[in-house]
Amino acid sequence: MDFKVLAVGDVVGGPGMDRVRRSLRYLKRKCNADFVIVNGENASVVGITPDQAEDILDAGADVITMGNHTWGKREITDYMDECPRILRPANYAPQVPGRGYGIYETKIGPVAVIDLVGRCNMDYGPNNPFLLMDSLLKQIDAKIILVEFHAEATSEKLAMGYMLDGQVSAVWGTHTHVPTADTQILPEGTGYVTDLGMTGPSRSVLGIRTELSIGKFRGDLPNRYQWANGPTKMEAVLFTIDSATGKCKKVERVDLYDENTSQC
Repeated sequence: MDFKVLAVGDVVGGPGMDRVRRSLRYLKRKCNADFVIVNGENASVVGITPDQAEDILDAGADVITMGNHTWGKREITDYMDECPRILRPANYAPQVPGRGYGIYETKIGPVAVIDLVGRCNMDYGPNNPFLLMDSLLKQIDAKIILVEFHAEATSEKLAMGYMLDGQVSAVWGTHTHVPTADTQILPEGTGYVTDLGMTGPSRSVLGIRTELSIGKFRGDLPNRYQWANGPTKMEAVLFTIDSATGKCKKVERVDLYDENTSQC
């Protein structure tokens, strides 16, 4: 039996949340997806609130993943402990709230989801995600294991994909908000893509108003980031997995764009 996993790119700000409410169930039905994972760490641009997390789950997500902006909204800390359907990076320090992986019951049995954050070009030093995976995989008893790697460097994401090839069902990257064209099945049967992309404003710089990003690179006085308005998009990848073997059979982009946004 095939098991279809829909992975949705970083939700950015109010427009991204509106897009999730409007389109997630539609995309889930269109893809006949069995399990949906949404990165929510930018729902408030920097961080996520409990209400936003509940909205994403209500819209059809089975699991919410986070990243380097996990603690952008401190009110999420208690929620992290209370709700097993939201994950923060597993390689955060062990004393912080929440969990880095979860095992969820589905129609084909237990499915494990692991959330990781990269170290290359990040502003801080989480624990080594490569070494952590060696120990985590010994603890997890599930045929299907899904890994999200929230990282800046494409090389770091690719290295993780190849290290885990044949040990997990799928590895995908988030964080850069730019969808990559390298959907593939690695030699030992693991589905892979370097970055899902994002969910939010299409006419923007990673979801932010273009003039604010331009000003930053020009050296203007700092301004607080604000999300852009206008047309929106939902960028996502669908992984089709053989439930008997845990191997990936197909990886495909399933992006949605507003009609007034061109898709190359």
